[in-house]
Amino acid sequence: MNQRPQAQPAAVTARAISSPVEARKLAEDLMDVMSGLLGIIERETELVRAGKIREAMELEGQKGELSRRYMVAVEHLKNSQKYLAQVSPELLTTLRRHHDTFRAMLQINLTVLATAHAVSEGIVRGVNVEIQRRNIPNTYTASGQRATPGPRNMTPLAVSRSL
Repeated sequence: MNQRPQAQPAAVTARAISSPVEARKLAEDLMDVMSGLLGIIERETELVRAGKIREAMELEGQKGELSRRYMVAVEHLKNSQKYLAQVSPELLTTLRRHHDTFRAMLQINLTVLATAHAVSEGIVRGVNVEIQRRNIPNTYTASGQRATPGPRNMTPLAVSRSL
């Protein structure tokens, strides 16, 4: 939705955890980030469903920051997965269950966004067809057939992508 260039954060290499306290902290951080991101995504979904696209776009900054934190936490988890599987398999199972719920909610959000995109694209295409129809002259050839309009009769539709 946005044409602004995104700043690329510096790569963060997360070292593997080495204690049960670090494992618990990692799990809590990941769950907090997923919960925060789910809250933003649910709000965005509600706003898009209500047609309040401008308000939904205002959540972009928060969503971006939480997404960045989520990616860092997942990378840390990947680096620590062997240790977690050995020391705390129940914690790993809990994280997987929470992540499955997280993915399901993301899928709902993506479906709503795709629907909004398809609807808006359909509206723009419909407006373009109507503009073209009005700009094409109704002329006929000598044999009484409808004349095919030339390219000079087609007027392009200009759309501003900023709201």
